[in-house]
Amino acid sequence: MGDMRNSGIYFGIDLCRDHVVLSYYSESMTEPGTFSTVMGEDNYCIPLALAKRHGIGQWFFGEDAKKKAAVHEAELVENLWDKALSQNKVLLDQQMYQGEELLFIYLNRLLVMAQQMYSSLALAKLVIALPQVTMEAVELLTGVTSRLGIRSKDLIVVDHRETFYYYVLKQDSRVFLHDVMLYDYSGTKLHNCLLKRNIRTTPQLITLEEGERKLLGEKPDAEFDQILQKDFEGQTISAVYLTGDGFDGEWMKHSLGTLCRGRRVFLGKNLYSKGACYAGYIKDGNEKWPYTYIGDNELKLNVSLKVLSSNHMEFVNLISAGESWYEEKGECEVILDGSPEFECWIQRPESRRATVEVLELNDLPKRENRLTRLRITATPLSDKEVRLTIRDLGFGELAKSAGKIWEHTIGIA
Repeated sequence: MGDMRNSGIYFGIDLCRDHVVLSYYSESMTEPGTFSTVMGEDNYCIPLALAKRHGIGQWFFGEDAKKKAAVHEAELVENLWDKALSQNKVLLDQQMYQGEELLFIYLNRLLVMAQQMYSSLALAKLVIALPQVTMEAVELLTGVTSRLGIRSKDLIVVDHRETFYYYVLKQDSRVFLHDVMLYDYSGTKLHNCLLKRNIRTTPQLITLEEGERKLLGEKPDAEFDQILQKDFEGQTISAVYLTGDGFDGEWMKHSLGTLCRGRRVFLGKNLYSKGACYAGYIKDGNEKWPYTYIGDNELKLNVSLKVLSSNHMEFVNLISAGESWYEEKGECEVILDGSPEFECWIQRPESRRATVEVLELNDLPKRENRLTRLRITATPLSDKEVRLTIRDLGFGELAKSAGKIWEHTIGIA
């Protein structure tokens, strides 16, 4: 393990439509812990609900909100995430609230509760896991957490698949000796996700193969058993994870036998929140991580510049494959040597070959050689496309900047 760069506390929140799960992790812990709504029990799901006491500004959240509303001491509001994302207004106790304001109140109460237990540790990262990540969701969470005093660089938004990736690869290596399967039975659908490693690449390239079925019918055990036999046919799977309310109860009989045949099987509802903690910890650079995951939100290309430094040619990396395109940004400054153009190298992470694009700087003022300094900023537009913004900085008193700006969009098919 490398040197700790941040010895604070990592909070991981699995944020779903009707509940959250909150886990925490620090340097001194062997694995993340998870807050339970009932002391001594594995009751992890905290309802995504608020209640306001009648006539005064007293708020309750989670299970307390439902209890107070049930005895008519407070007015309840649920589905906070949907209301905030849709920018809905909510009439509550004869007062109008924005959905975003209610989400802010909820997260504030949640984090105050969490930080009271770890007041001696500063927040290292808050990692929020969503079933799916969109730009609208990232902007909403960035705005809400900013009001909570959390800097944008201390917030990470990931999807469930990415947290599964981090969680699995932080386990004992025997767990992921072969492929690893996840079944998420939440809501009305059974979602499956198969994690595969390419051990021939450095770093090892991780891929996730996904599928989805409708809600199991009147004979869920038999149906699930058939699904398992089909999914496992021709596959070498060393571990299976089960999560979601659909696995509650003791209905798995025959299917459990199929699951456990030569595999490790784990059941729980805090996989995503624990994986979120690991994501924050690893993204902070706290240990060497020999894997790269390329998902829907991860960049599918590396973007580099070839420059001369101390009489040696080297590559300056602007954009790294595997990083979230919502968060990644690269910047460097170079001195132009020769013609008004530069080469940009574009490479897929699974390939050793690169595509070279020559980007021209039209109408650049004529100056003596090596008297033009450029600032190059790389901003992803999607997981496969990057916008390069080049600014003419001149060269101090020797060559004033003309204020020219060029933009080029590069990418892969």
